[in-house]
Amino acid sequence: MASNVKNLPLSVIIAAMSGDGQALGAVLAHYRRYIRSLATRTLTDEYGNEYYYVDEEIEKRLEARLIYCIVTDFKILPD
Repeated sequence: MASNVKNLPLSVIIAAMSGDGQALGAVLAHYRRYIRSLATRTLTDEYGNEYYYVDEEIEKRLEARLIYCIVTDFKILPD
């Protein structure tokens, strides 16, 4: 499954660093599945059944933190 994931083009990353809205949207779309997996929580009812749900507050906090890091202090290292 990991082999199907494509890297973001460098031009999109540089545009996102300068604050381009479409580029930031592309970065968020690229990491959306990972962010949702980090924000997934388990809920257990009174019968012991477990349910999984995405905590939307945590999801939005992670997205906001990603945007903040890209715009403020993201650095591209040479190869």
